Amino acid sequence: MITAIEPNAEPLQANQSTQQDDKPTIVLVHGAFADGSSWNKVIPILQKKGYKTIAVQNPLTSLNDDVAFVDRAIAEVKGNVILVGHSWGGVVITQAGNNEKVKGLVFVAAYAPDEGQSIEDITKDAFEVRKLPNVPGLTDPIVEDGFIRLKEETVLNHFAQDLPPAEAKLIAAGQGRFHVSTISAKVSNPAWKSKPNFFVVSDNDHIISPLVEAEMAARMKATVIHLPSSHVAMLSQPQKVAELILKAAGDK
Repeated sequence: MITAIEPNAEPLQANQSTQQDDKPTIVLVHGAFADGSSWNKVIPILQKKGYKTIAVQNPLTSLNDDVAFVDRAIAEVKGNVILVGHSWGGVVITQAGNNEKVKGLVFVAAYAPDEGQSIEDITKDAFEVRKLPNVPGLTDPIVEDGFIRLKEETVLNHFAQDLPPAEAKLIAAGQGRFHVSTISAKVSNPAWKSKPNFFVVSDNDHIISPLVEAEMAARMKATVIHLPSSHVAMLSQPQKVAELILKAAGDK
């Protein structure tokens, strides 16, 4: 038996596919002491709105290595890309964001270095030269064989202090090891100078000073939101973070 097909069924389906294809792909870049699961609460919100997402699994071994992983993810995408970086991921997207497919950058409690600048340069200027009040999260890390990790109590009290302890312990158990060379790695061509950019300032951040985050966002002339969150705003306030990402993507 041949089933009748509604006359507008195929055009509607094609139209829906075209609309999805027109949306940029969201490429999410995690920070130090983390992995792609950092975005597990944001991804479903973006997908529900019809956006394809890629959470990059960075090795955290060097700036060049992490940029190469992001470049590989961008190469998979046929259309435009919105790059999102958390923490150290902000350094990575600042360098990787020069790809012509990238149409916007979103920094989530992240570093955004200028040309020739590293995390080390940013922190020395803020805390040693200008004497801004420092934050306690990185005062006592564990460094072994050139890689840095955080103690569980540091994650509980200073990295993810606004998450339930069970969630924070999962982060501590799964954290990536961050090579010491990344701290002094300098950005050569900051993509935020030529692309629209957006910034989540985490006002209760104990890893990157909220004052430093706000200064970087102002220097970039970014579209900024402030959240009363820890360093992991994408886990403690995923809806608000997703809303800014959607704004960067031009979602109506």
